[in-house]
Amino acid sequence: MPSSLRFFRLVLALAAFVVAPLLATAQHKPTNVLDASALKPPPGARVAIVEWADMQCPACAHANPILKAAAAKYKIPWVRHDYIIPGHTWSRNAAIRARWFDSKSPQLGDEYRDEVFADQSSIYNLAMLSQFTEKFAKDHGIALPFAVDPQNQLENAVQADTDLGRKTGVGLTPTIFIVKSGGAGAPFIEVLDVDHDLYQDIDRALAETRGK
Repeated sequence: MPSSLRFFRLVLALAAFVVAPLLATAQHKPTNVLDASALKPPPGARVAIVEWADMQCPACAHANPILKAAAAKYKIPWVRHDYIIPGHTWSRNAAIRARWFDSKSPQLGDEYRDEVFADQSSIYNLAMLSQFTEKFAKDHGIALPFAVDPQNQLENAVQADTDLGRKTGVGLTPTIFIVKSGGAGAPFIEVLDVDHDLYQDIDRALAETRGK
């Protein structure tokens, strides 16, 4: 076996060794909620999904289509917050670009996030992110400016979301809550395993707010 192939396989094995525990931790470690003021549905909603995510986080990429499908199935709001993980090389820039697309329409911004998560494995540095973003804008008939955030307003908003997460007690991504407006039981439920718990947690929250 050529030495280059052996090295490549070793890199893949090490990546799996590192990433797998991170995925498990992200799905199973409960959050020590310090301030629950952000854990409530938008006005007029009984139940909502509230998530903090980093666009370079593999566990967030895994959770994204599951959350999207659940929000559509139950017709409940999905409140998406940024939570930038130190050391991630391009996630802050991706979050800033997502907010620029939000300024065109919230649906477009969410579509950008969804596509970044879907293609995350091919976006391995800032140059690849720039190419991806330019193609996304072109495919949607939008001219991307040279500077998307000249006054740092979008970056400040991303940082404010991250700060809100820290204030809440968030320490890893994705952190996902099902939040309620009144009703029986606790005002929020943390989703500890998005693959197995999300739908039953939403069902529980809807049952506890029935008649609200």
